[in-house]
Amino acid sequence: MNGLVAPDADAITDALRDVIDPELGYNIVDLGLIYALAIEDGRVALTMTMTTPGCPAQDYLLAGVEDRIRQLPGVVDLQVEVVWEPPWTPQRMSPLAKAQFGIPD
Repeated sequence: MNGLVAPDADAITDALRDVIDPELGYNIVDLGLIYALAIEDGRVALTMTMTTPGCPAQDYLLAGVEDRIRQLPGVVDLQVEVVWEPPWTPQRMSPLAKAQFGIPD
């Protein structure tokens, strides 16, 4: 692994907070778009969704995820899978994001 220590889940999650949904103006972590994260020997596997199938920002968000995660020291591979089940709902948002959008927790 080139002597670099792989980032942990917290470091990756923090990095993903830099990826902002351009339509909602909020980060993809607190929007609840990240469903699963696995890290093994610098290989990162991420399962995520979009707010809707056919989301016009999908390519933008995927490019942001790829760019941000690949910048982290110790990442040797990244696999991102976009899934539609379970479907995203506003209830997946963090309490902070819900408050921002006026959604009851």
